[in-house]
Amino acid sequence: MNPALRGRSVVDMIEIEHLTKRYGKKTAVDDLSFTVKPGAVTGFLGPNGAGKSTTMRAIVGLDAPTSGVARVGGKHYSQFRSPLTEVGALLEAKSVHAGRSAYKHLLALAHTHAIPKRRVSEVIDVVGLSDVAGKRVGGFSLGMGQRLGIAVALLGDPAVLILDEPVNGLDPDGVRWIRELLKGLAAEGRTVFLSSHLMSELAQTAEHLVVVGQGRLLADTTVEDFIDGRGAGRVRVSSPDAAALAECLRGPGVSITSPQSGVLEIQGTEAAAVGQAAAAHGIVLHELRTDRGSLEDAFMEITADSVEYHQSKEGVSA
Repeated sequence: MNPALRGRSVVDMIEIEHLTKRYGKKTAVDDLSFTVKPGAVTGFLGPNGAGKSTTMRAIVGLDAPTSGVARVGGKHYSQFRSPLTEVGALLEAKSVHAGRSAYKHLLALAHTHAIPKRRVSEVIDVVGLSDVAGKRVGGFSLGMGQRLGIAVALLGDPAVLILDEPVNGLDPDGVRWIRELLKGLAAEGRTVFLSSHLMSELAQTAEHLVVVGQGRLLADTTVEDFIDGRGAGRVRVSSPDAAALAECLRGPGVSITSPQSGVLEIQGTEAAAVGQAAAAHGIVLHELRTDRGSLEDAFMEITADSVEYHQSKEGVSA
């Protein structure tokens, strides 16, 4: 990581207190409260229409709350004299004059905040746009636009980063790059708050999660506890006597399915108990393991009643 991005000694929390935002009769955010602390990447999850973008916009003053407050370091965003040096935000990567080059766009922003010219070149290098820095932004791909948006967020060397879908449009190398960048920034003691629809990626990037549904808080916990707490784990066992083993294991609270011949997937008991039952009845096992639930499994379970747009299970006829 570029040494220019290191060395911040003061970092601030994001505080959301009883935040409510209504658009006419629709409530986008409903009495939402949580805190995003420094030193860890915090993921922001929720179905479409859950209020994630509205909440992020409220933090940076783009949406005025109907009630409640959104603060960074105890201040409203409008109170910062030099916002780019306090809070770096990526909310809409394409909100750039299409006729400007990446370099000129960043330079103009730097001038408004008295940021040294050398910093523009530094962040261009950090985000991997050195070869196209002089080209017009209007010709950028979606991924290049995302990199430019991230460069804007980093320009003022801020203590707080708020990123809405930062991996959108990035190729696999780019996704890995942003993952390592954000984890490195959090390790420096910064506050990193991001949303993403890529569950597998967020599981590798975030340490903490804030989950919302229909504008309300559903969970505020570590990624590990969120997954483990949903009860999605199951025991998988392979045996030539799978049917006999199933009979030995049946009981209250135990669910057994057989996805293929000779294989059982069991919920409601632990692998040790399955192994003991097999040994007690002389049943040979070829495989015995615990499959931990995924972040996607846990997310789908907790948001099942909060999805605004449900996919029809019936076919569509012409």
